[in-house]
Amino acid sequence: MTMNLNPKSSPLRCFTLMVSGDDAIESEVNQNAPPSGLPQERFLLGDHLPIAPVLLLGQSGLELNPNEVIACLQPVHLHATRDHLILMAQSQIDLTENESSQLLQAALPFIEEDFGSKVLFQGQRDWFIPAGPFASLATHSIDQAHGHNIDWWMPRDTSEIGIARLWRKLQNEIQMLWHIDPVNEEREQRRLPSINSLWISGIGRLADIQTPQLLKTVNQIYGNHPLLAGLAKYLQIPQQNEIDFSRLANSFAWIDRPENIWDQLRSALLSNELDEIKIIDFPKGQARHRIFTAKNVSKKSWAFWKKSAPLTWSEIIST
Repeated sequence: MTMNLNPKSSPLRCFTLMVSGDDAIESEVNQNAPPSGLPQERFLLGDHLPIAPVLLLGQSGLELNPNEVIACLQPVHLHATRDHLILMAQSQIDLTENESSQLLQAALPFIEEDFGSKVLFQGQRDWFIPAGPFASLATHSIDQAHGHNIDWWMPRDTSEIGIARLWRKLQNEIQMLWHIDPVNEEREQRRLPSINSLWISGIGRLADIQTPQLLKTVNQIYGNHPLLAGLAKYLQIPQQNEIDFSRLANSFAWIDRPENIWDQLRSALLSNELDEIKIIDFPKGQARHRIFTAKNVSKKSWAFWKKSAPLTWSEIIST
């Protein structure tokens, strides 16, 4: 499992697999503020984290001004515990397209008045609008903040004081509006979580994207994370949700369950369909790059007469 640093004269057939990581947070109480972005978000987009315009690019056919600051608004459920609120992941709330449309129509006058702009695009889970007065807010994606006490993850002021308070005022108005909305009455009858708040995140410009060098050399992107569709369009690289195992060379993948494809990737190395597999993961929140070839995807046995055992995914990821 050693990294191969020897350059070759001919182009290598490489498949790159990125594995999602978590925040490197030992204790919330010892931090002044949450880390800015998940490690995979920072790796793909850079430290400015312009998530909203990348999502908008992937979900719409709009021509975007690369210098326009865009915000992403998302209807969410805040789960009340005894002493704080916890943000639920959007995958847990089962929001329909019709419900999303009705909720937006109810909140639209408040949103467009405070933002000073029209909503650019409405997706089922994501609404996009020029950030306007909220452009300087420091925010966190639902992917990063869900499951946590939201007090620590709420938007914060950066260069201008009072913007976070302005957002909380708008958020509170929409919470009260949606509390009596027929959408939530119907959801309650179906025993679904109410849509009781609005989340803002991803504020940035397309011009702020800082892609890693490796993405500029791949010819195919695999994975269904919403960021990938927009990033692929921005880089003008083909993207699809499912991996085509007949087209692995010079591809990049970010998928939910990488352990399910490891055996096929290992076979591609052993059958000389690939020269190497690069695995990018984020132990303790830091990007780690490792390269595997046909020579190091099997464990060497101390007993020379025994056949080498294949290196398992759990052994790779736990090292």
